[in-house]
Amino acid sequence: MYTRRRRGYFLLMGGCLVLFVSAWSFVRFWSIPAAVAMCVVAMVIPPIAAVVGNRRGPDDRWWDEERTGDPESDEWWDELDGRKRPPRTSPPRTSPPPSGQHRPRDP
Repeated sequence: MYTRRRRGYFLLMGGCLVLFVSAWSFVRFWSIPAAVAMCVVAMVIPPIAAVVGNRRGPDDRWWDEERTGDPESDEWWDELDGRKRPPRTSPPRTSPPPSGQHRPRDP
C-alpha cells in the first residue's frame, strides 16, 4: 500500500512541476492568462498530493487501532503509545545533594 500512495504522490507532484515549468517556459508566449491558469492549477495540486500520500490504505495500521497480530509490531506500538515501558538496563541515577549540604557521616 505504501508503494501505491508514494506513486500517486509523485505523479501528482510531477504533474504540478510540469504545469508550472511549461506555463512559464513556452505557454506564456501564446497566452499569459493560460499560463496563469496553469499556475493556479499547479498551486492547488500539492495539498491534494499530501492527502493522497498520507491516506490510510486498507491494510495499514492506524494510530488508534488495537492489536495487529504481529507481536513485534504490537510491542513497538505499545512502546510508542506509552502502554508498556522498555526494560531498564541500568539502575536509576541519584542526584547529588544540593550545594552547601553534606551527607551525614556514618559513626
